[in-house]
Amino acid sequence: MLTADTWPIAAAMLPQGNADPLGPGSAPSERWLADLTEVAGAGFDLVDLTDSWIHYGDLTARQLEDLKSALTQAGVGAASMSAIRQSIIDEERGEQHLAYLHRCIDAAAFLGAGVLSVGLHRALTPEQSAQLWFWTAPGHRDPDGDVDAWARAVHGFRELGAHASDVGLLLSLEMYEDTYLGTAASAVRLVEEIGDDAVGLNPDIGNLVRLARPVEGWRELLEATLPYANFWHVKNYARYEDAAAGLAWAVPTYLEAGVIDYRTAIKIALANGFQGVICTEHYGGDGLSMSAANRDYLRQRVLPRGPVSLGESRVRQAGPRREISS
Repeated sequence: MLTADTWPIAAAMLPQGNADPLGPGSAPSERWLADLTEVAGAGFDLVDLTDSWIHYGDLTARQLEDLKSALTQAGVGAASMSAIRQSIIDEERGEQHLAYLHRCIDAAAFLGAGVLSVGLHRALTPEQSAQLWFWTAPGHRDPDGDVDAWARAVHGFRELGAHASDVGLLLSLEMYEDTYLGTAASAVRLVEEIGDDAVGLNPDIGNLVRLARPVEGWRELLEATLPYANFWHVKNYARYEDAAAGLAWAVPTYLEAGVIDYRTAIKIALANGFQGVICTEHYGGDGLSMSAANRDYLRQRVLPRGPVSLGESRVRQAGPRREISS
């Protein structure tokens, strides 16, 4: 089993901004190597290839080769890939997003990643983009009780899960507010209806506890979803609530300082057989240094130093990796 020293902990590429080679005037291979070298300098040997950095599903075969070379030169491995805001039930772009995610699966496999994280959250609205913290403004809501939309989510993720399994990957569904992955009960129901043990949850409950409204308790969220977890974005928020005044707010903080008790969270994860990649995320400020501090907190004070008794997971863990032809 994994221990504190061997657990795969990846840096999210979120703090590195947008290095999309399709952008104007970009010099991709030089930018990629510089960003990856900076991440390695923060003490990471693994990255989560967040597609806010590069749209991996849009890369050519040559660009994928260049990115693979940059990873090798920087001395970091691709532990995982996260494709965000690519909802397959988007009324206008759902089919395009589904095709893009299929291409991401092939890209992730080529680059050596073991898991692709996807979700149902959508592009930020203009109102959200205008805020210091985008989650303080309302975004899109998946339609309650829409049988057709729910079925599209089930069938689309089942299709992606089969593809991921074929190339030796796992598919992980990221929890996010106001989507069909926005509550513990709905997220678990979705995974169970998909019915493929290569498809699990990314219980990124930081996306939920930061909301400026009443939210599910973090412990209840994790106890319900960690039995289905096969990948995990971790981040934390300091949260204030005054129910009598109808006030709630949250700001990003260190893993050890926020409302989610990650010492207890890791115990719940182990009791449910979790052995997946952990990706440290952070919004605002020096996100890379914060991610590194959170990695050290997990390794030095929270993750098990030696073998412990593991529970049984409901989904497959840490699947094999292999390259596919480009």
